[in-house]
Amino acid sequence: MRPLALVAVGGNALLRAGQHGIVAEQRANALHTARCLVQVIQRGYRLVLTHGNGPQIGAQLLRSELASSQVPPDPLDVCGAETQGALGYILEQALTTALAEARLPLAVTTIVTRTVVDAADPAFQHPTKPIGPFYAAAEAYQLMHERGWHMVEDTARGYRRVVPSPEPLEVVELAVIRKLLRAGTLVIAAGGGGIPVARQANHLVGVEAVIDKDLTSALLANKLGAACFIIATDEDYVYLNYTQADQQALSHVHVCELQRYAAAGHFPVGSMGPKVEAALRYLRGGGNDVIITRPELLAAALDGTAGTHILPDQPGARHDGTHVPIEEHVPIEEEERV
Repeated sequence: MRPLALVAVGGNALLRAGQHGIVAEQRANALHTARCLVQVIQRGYRLVLTHGNGPQIGAQLLRSELASSQVPPDPLDVCGAETQGALGYILEQALTTALAEARLPLAVTTIVTRTVVDAADPAFQHPTKPIGPFYAAAEAYQLMHERGWHMVEDTARGYRRVVPSPEPLEVVELAVIRKLLRAGTLVIAAGGGGIPVARQANHLVGVEAVIDKDLTSALLANKLGAACFIIATDEDYVYLNYTQADQQALSHVHVCELQRYAAAGHFPVGSMGPKVEAALRYLRGGGNDVIITRPELLAAALDGTAGTHILPDQPGARHDGTHVPIEEHVPIEEEERV
């Protein structure tokens, strides 16, 4: 069976800086991203796709709040479910088109996915997850005063609203995703990190939060035994001293090195920080290779000539800067394979 790659695409895959967020823009962006993803399949991988929804859930929540005098507002978990369905549909349409262009007869489906969190997670008292558009400083301060929003500055791009972001513990629909993959389906799952739910007695209840999509993606990649975890973002590489005159691109880096860079503060929480943490979690969980780069560079990255490759510190791991072959993926128990 062909190896599995889990690709986590950022919100920029559907909505880019300077755009207005209309559906036509998102469809065009999704088709561009889908054509890049087809190249991953053409290199022999099965594919699970996850995606961000930060700009879209922020817009959906704002719509709900602005219309609250006319219709009841939706809670944050329902807004997450709405964006999962809508963005999954847009991506399904784009992937169906791109697969047809490449003459690849694959079925595509979206699983509206729930992710279990702990209702007592400290994150509920300390909002950190950016959602919605970027604001200039003056507008951000006005919104904090008028709406009581928590806002943080995002590196070089302005201010964004932040909401609670608890730790992902379990993907509820994991067994369903496995079955679809065994049937040869290209699965879109865990959009926006999944709808946050918490256990209450014998059932699950939705909670007001947004889970980081890269952390859920790392969890899902480990549970599925993915041979490669790819984070498609808006940067060619992970950088040290990002945006500074001495910024340095990382091409091939091992876990121990990346941990040192993270401890030194190179990866801000509102930017590359969650992606680096997700990469480390996947590798600590037995993963083989993480690639972080732009969608346009995915094919070259899989060939080992582009992007940041993060490799595990373990016996047999390559330390010569070359791409680790799929055959060297760490064995996992049979029930974890798909």
